[in-house]
Amino acid sequence: MLKDAPARYRTIQVIPTPEGFGAEITGVDLSRALEADVLAEVKAAWARHSVVAFPGQPLSLEALEAFTQQIGRFGVDPFIAPMAGHPNVLELRREPDEKATNFGAGWHSDWSFQPVPPAATLLRSQVIPPVGGDTLFADTASAYEALSPAFQAMISKLRAVHSASRAYGTKGVFARETEARTMQIIVSEEADKTHAHPLIRTHPVTGRKAIFASPVYTVGIEGMTAEEGAAILGYLFKHMTAETFVYRHKWQKDMLLMWDNRCTVHLAEGGYDGHLRVLHRTTVAGEIPV
Repeated sequence: MLKDAPARYRTIQVIPTPEGFGAEITGVDLSRALEADVLAEVKAAWARHSVVAFPGQPLSLEALEAFTQQIGRFGVDPFIAPMAGHPNVLELRREPDEKATNFGAGWHSDWSFQPVPPAATLLRSQVIPPVGGDTLFADTASAYEALSPAFQAMISKLRAVHSASRAYGTKGVFARETEARTMQIIVSEEADKTHAHPLIRTHPVTGRKAIFASPVYTVGIEGMTAEEGAAILGYLFKHMTAETFVYRHKWQKDMLLMWDNRCTVHLAEGGYDGHLRVLHRTTVAGEIPV
């Protein structure tokens, strides 16, 4: 288990969960450019805890964009129309009367089907319902480390096949959707393409190995039959989303959440029908998984 040593941080306060997966960061104002030493500590805390929350940050869209670029260059967000005037910001809005399934309702790592998937996702809350809407995160690095050495060796060289087809493809969930949705989803033949990445990837900062696969975007294992791939992936999906590896994030208004797509998967819960929910999202470009 990761344990935090508060004395290691000189400019920020970091309050980790008891397990060390997930932490809250205070003592920083994200509406202004961070000094180099502060930014370095924020990045270090994020690398250590994978999911970090910054409460009390009523950021403008411009401030969200500016902080995102301090973490890294913008990633590419396909299949969802961005906000007018803000091509790198997605508005995750669900109106009180919407009947469509809440966005992000299956376990996934954002855009893992891209040749170069994003390193980080940032999500800033504007309107938070009084009930529901938690986001669950699974620690796929700890999940990998909990596997037996024999199983680790068996899967260490495998490559998982990723695709957006189940969600955004021509026959995917959104293509078959009949309920009206405020968010503008773009169904495309591009989503039916596939790309393979290592099933087990090494984090470029921490050096930890993590399972890089998810039920939403991983459709098979390279070189295996559908049945063989499903057997291995099905076991891994059940294993890595077991309660022992999951952090449940409860939202507050004016909170910024940043997570690492390279060693986590997440799921957005519903449970807030009849209430407006509005958040704004950016991504940070990553690197080719190895």
